[in-house]
Amino acid sequence: MLARVWSASIVGIDAVKVGVEVDVSGGLPGIVILGLPDSAIQESKERVKATLKNAGFAFPMRKIVINLTPADLRKEGPSFDLPISVGILAASEQVSADLLGDYLFLGEVSLDGSLRPVAGVLPIAAAAQKMGIAGLVLPIDNAQEAVVVEGLAVYGCQHISDVVNFLNHPERYKPVQMNDITEASQTGLHHLADLQDVKGQAHGRRALEIAAAGGHNLIFVGPPGSGKTMLARRLPGILPPLSFAESLEVTQIHSVAGLLKNRGSLVRDRPFRSPHHSASGPSLVGGGSFPRPGEISLSHRGILFLDELTEFKRDVLEFLRQPLEDGYVTISRTRQSVMFPAQFTLVASTNPCPCGYYGDTLQQCTCSPRQREQYWAKLSGPLMDRIDLQVAVNRLKPEEITQQPTGEASKSVGERVQKARDRAINRFQQEANLRCNAQMQSRHLQKWCKLDDASRNLLEAAIRKLGLSARASDRILKVARTIADLAADNDLKPQYVAEAIQYRTIDRMQ
Repeated sequence: MLARVWSASIVGIDAVKVGVEVDVSGGLPGIVILGLPDSAIQESKERVKATLKNAGFAFPMRKIVINLTPADLRKEGPSFDLPISVGILAASEQVSADLLGDYLFLGEVSLDGSLRPVAGVLPIAAAAQKMGIAGLVLPIDNAQEAVVVEGLAVYGCQHISDVVNFLNHPERYKPVQMNDITEASQTGLHHLADLQDVKGQAHGRRALEIAAAGGHNLIFVGPPGSGKTMLARRLPGILPPLSFAESLEVTQIHSVAGLLKNRGSLVRDRPFRSPHHSASGPSLVGGGSFPRPGEISLSHRGILFLDELTEFKRDVLEFLRQPLEDGYVTISRTRQSVMFPAQFTLVASTNPCPCGYYGDTLQQCTCSPRQREQYWAKLSGPLMDRIDLQVAVNRLKPEEITQQPTGEASKSVGERVQKARDRAINRFQQEANLRCNAQMQSRHLQKWCKLDDASRNLLEAAIRKLGLSARASDRILKVARTIADLAADNDLKPQYVAEAIQYRTIDRMQ
């Protein structure tokens, strides 16, 4: 007998509907799986066989052919265990096949019949809702993700016998409701590091506020112990919260990456990713034979923090250039090409030289000019062009450490950031893809960053003196626009442009 069960596979962060066709017929006992399955799916033959026997069902000792359609799409992962199990039971007439065409099945099975959670459920649920699928049948631990999608019935099961009972007696079961599970995590700013803990560093604090208000990339340059990392780790505390649409985007990426198991249904906090400087290029941008999102995509709508930037390999850092400009990354393989979103704010920190004390007032630098030149050669000009705010951070003097009062709290700074973001959003009402000033293109600069004669002369002088590229000058205008938003000013006045120019520290050092 032939049975067809619907499931889904992940391609990038999107889901594709997959048919699981099971044919039980005469012949020598055995299972054959067709349709480009990976090793995890091939192993499901033995896993499903043991599961059905241990759960009390009869495993048909006949020839079983399982076909995964479309046949030219690579399938991977243990999420096909449950649809294969249901297909075998339906083909051997141990379960009713009436509802198989209406629901989509996902889940890994244990040898005792219990269902284990799988990755990528949220994008699959969103795709199923668009396809007109009536509902999802999946492990109870994944119900928290799927129930976020409105208009889709979600049935969470703990054991394969629960799935069988549901198919035979659907009237006895009710779909999971939002109030039946742990609702999305409502974490606030109390768990984040507070700017109030930072003494002094007024210049660095101001740069953080501008970066948060405009979504600008930022780098801190200073000697060891000057507070570069301390400042950077306090940026999440002043960023505006994610909107519901942004939370869905971020959660889908984290779901595909398998980071949502045993977590709430939505990612409410902006991501903050901090990979080690030994990270490879694929780990940053994503990759693999079945492409998976890398650190830059896991930082989508949040922050990618690269501590000790000059310790990263130069070729690894060069991978960041295109995503910083375009807001997405495309991973190409022989059989497929997938695109991952990557609209993140880059925050980095580095020492000014190999010994770390170049320009320090408390300790003398021991590096030669040649050593400093080789040190900075790890950072290419095109990469530095894409970093809007380049800030020198100096160490505090002893009397400042012991006497300096604490700074302004993150809450009050965050309120100013939110007001500046609101001004930008109101300005971008006719531009659906713009959410902050850093995302503006040249045509937007011509419309919203018009300069008077004094501001234009100031910018032209800076371009000549610092040798700035056209990209760097555009980024100065974006930063100036953000500074004006923080001041609740519609015009780009000379003082705003002058402050934006001051944040090209590394351009002046090189």
